[in-house]
Amino acid sequence: MLYNKILFATLLLAVTITTTSTAQENQAPEGTYANPMPVKLGDPYVLYDNGAYYMYGTGARDGFPAYRSTDLVNWKPLGQVYTRDTLKSFGIGAFWAPEVYKVKGKYYMFYSAQWKNNPTNELENFKIGIAVADKPEGPFVDFSDKPIFDPGYPIIDANVFFDTDGKMYLYYSRCCYKHAVKSEAADMAKKNGWFNEVEESWVYGVELKPDFSGVVGEPVLLLRPPVSMKDKQAEWESRSVTAREVNRRWTEGSVTFKKEGLYYMMYSANNFAGQHYAVGYATAKSPLGPYTKAPNNPVLQKNTAEGGTVSGTGHNSITWSPDGKEMFCVYHARTSATGDERVVFIDRMTVKDGSITVDGPTTSPQPLPAGSVKEK
Repeated sequence: MLYNKILFATLLLAVTITTTSTAQENQAPEGTYANPMPVKLGDPYVLYDNGAYYMYGTGARDGFPAYRSTDLVNWKPLGQVYTRDTLKSFGIGAFWAPEVYKVKGKYYMFYSAQWKNNPTNELENFKIGIAVADKPEGPFVDFSDKPIFDPGYPIIDANVFFDTDGKMYLYYSRCCYKHAVKSEAADMAKKNGWFNEVEESWVYGVELKPDFSGVVGEPVLLLRPPVSMKDKQAEWESRSVTAREVNRRWTEGSVTFKKEGLYYMMYSANNFAGQHYAVGYATAKSPLGPYTKAPNNPVLQKNTAEGGTVSGTGHNSITWSPDGKEMFCVYHARTSATGDERVVFIDRMTVKDGSITVDGPTTSPQPLPAGSVKEK
């Protein structure tokens, strides 16, 4: 089927991304920086710890590389900080989307991988596991030889939210694999002879046990592509289908944060290997929803239609400037110069009155993050 061919191509792309630094396309004047960053990664996640930033992402065949910075602009490669243990790791391939959290002096890496327990030889058998380290630069070793839990379908893109009441929540994306969904987009695709069916990925949330040994209760469906094409979100979330790239609609790469009592969930839609990958968000009054998608979606998308060079913007994380006064969106994208290779972008974002604005994608010189001091 078509999705098998596309899956193979995207898997090949994901595991062949290099982990070396690359020169920035733009030479920024003193006191500024310019995207893309000198980092070749997909699904970038930034941890701030003890005055330094650590960036992790998809970019190695059997684990994850990392980078370190003190100013969010100049990044030093740390090499591969997690490598699967052939005996202890639950995963055997497709190591994707690591996120690292500091809890009680330890560093926990949540990541996606292809589960080795695959008796029916499923093409997509992804689950979420944990690795732990004493330092943010690793080495990370597997927390368990099993995934956190098995909901009965493939899952990727773990994101953990620590609420102010002490509870922890795991958000993840159910994969599109074997998940054909009835919708007006699917009906349109079939009527026009594009695809016989359209598969979808959905974002779920579930409470985590305090010791990370599993989950509490049943996962709750939080976000999915619109059923009706009259929905204001349907056009931008269906572009991979309407552009006839692939018979899938994604809701993935979520990141959740809380501000002034409101929960914000940013997410990516469309094919991560295509030009239409873009970011939207939804808000809720509870960590497990219900979530309402924002009217100003998408807040981050390609700029090629306006004469820019950037496409495939998505799977973001968030971080703050060294002085804590500015908020930044960290994401991967492609440019006309990088081709199919994913590189990291960091752009300012604003959260005000329940609304998110991302000032990107940019490639022109931008002021350095507030409080930046380059490491000597």
